Amino acid sequence: MGGRYVAGEGAVFTVENPSDQSVVAELRGVSLDQVHAAIAAARAAFDKGDWSGMTREARAAIMRKYAEALATRADRIKELAVLEAGCPVSSSVMFAQVQTPIRHAAEIVDLYLSLPEIEDNPLPMHERLGMAGMPMQSVRRYQPYGVVSAIAAYNVPLFTALWKVIPALITGNTVVLRPNPLTPISAMVFAKAAEEAGLPAGVLNVVVEGGLEGGQLMSSDPRIDMVSFTGSVPVGIKIAQQAAPTLKPVVLELGGKSAQIFLPDSVDKAPGHARVICVSHAGQGCALGTRLLVPEESKAEVLAKASALLAAIKIGPASDPATETGPVINAAAVARCERLVAEAVAAGGTVVFGGKRPEHLPQGYYFEPTLLDLPDNGNPAAQEEVFGPVVAVIGYRDLDHAIAMANDSKFGLSGWVHGLDKRLAHKVGMALRSGTVNVNNGVTSAWASMGGIKLSGQGRERGPEGIRAFQQMSVFNFS
Repeated sequence: MGGRYVAGEGAVFTVENPSDQSVVAELRGVSLDQVHAAIAAARAAFDKGDWSGMTREARAAIMRKYAEALATRADRIKELAVLEAGCPVSSSVMFAQVQTPIRHAAEIVDLYLSLPEIEDNPLPMHERLGMAGMPMQSVRRYQPYGVVSAIAAYNVPLFTALWKVIPALITGNTVVLRPNPLTPISAMVFAKAAEEAGLPAGVLNVVVEGGLEGGQLMSSDPRIDMVSFTGSVPVGIKIAQQAAPTLKPVVLELGGKSAQIFLPDSVDKAPGHARVICVSHAGQGCALGTRLLVPEESKAEVLAKASALLAAIKIGPASDPATETGPVINAAAVARCERLVAEAVAAGGTVVFGGKRPEHLPQGYYFEPTLLDLPDNGNPAAQEEVFGPVVAVIGYRDLDHAIAMANDSKFGLSGWVHGLDKRLAHKVGMALRSGTVNVNNGVTSAWASMGGIKLSGQGRERGPEGIRAFQQMSVFNFS
């Protein structure tokens, strides 16, 4: 905080290894007074103007050093993704934990430099001539908000923090970063990188706490100008409520219950995608397409083939290179999986495979890769986010029925369409109400944004929109 490391003065809390429930670390978090101090440091640093007043090129040079400093810590970041988050060491998701965010850290700087600080407003000629023939011009200026609260998630802790920290800093803001208390240790690499890259004191502050008070202050304090949060819908709603009295802009990347529509010519791909969901960090991904919509006449075949694939998945500790599906984050996550599977069955669904804790893993927070046969889209397992290795298969009568079911959700984060007939697949994709739609493939790029509609959030992260989210626009008129 304020360019120096300080010992926490708040409550002690424990960081667990979800693979075996062992203690990774006992940390003394910050006190509420220390969060006040971190906000004050960020406020003073911004108001001083040394950082926001730099040229774009000067800030970019420092942020390139920042990206390099993160890259030198790749091994430590990977180690912590295993220990804190329970991400299997050999999982393809490890790229999202380590390599992809490190690459994005540098690419965000390039993207920022490609965007103009000032843009012309397209006034018609008669307005450009102005009153009594006096020439008029109008431009849009993009400037930093000021102090940004960055609140990250536990599933990909480095990546979700980086989506906030790097765009906020490169645009001239100062930042207070609060990692999720389940995965807080990796956030310290942001502080180390700031020290190594030479960020001015107070420009980046990292606060770690086990409770809620500090996070609530970061959403409500009038010295904070903007809040960016990744996490659950209930917490996102609370943050919006806390920010409302001071009318802070918020970017909220929240939950999802994304649908994947398989056209009849591509239904053979559905079983493999059921497996992908379960081995993707045990289904702990907000944009994963956990509702598989397949032609009704193909449903039984899809269920049989998907069940066989899930049965072959190796479940185990994240540190084992042979593990394909590791643990979920904690006991509450296991209980949520159990509850929603039970509610699915009570509402007419059938557990085709899995549906319980694996008996051979008594220690750790595990849940079996689970396949559900749901009779309709109104089932709780089709409407509620599980955030675990649980896949639901629902049959559709025709594509209009599939589209209607995909859109029948309070969420709208991501959507998927699979089809060899690309014209038809694109047509179906265009009918989906979702912040992101993927036809036959997806992309995780620093240059392409993501964000949700409905209860999946507001605002965008990554891409040009993710840069502009940390800038306030003003219009400058002159003659």
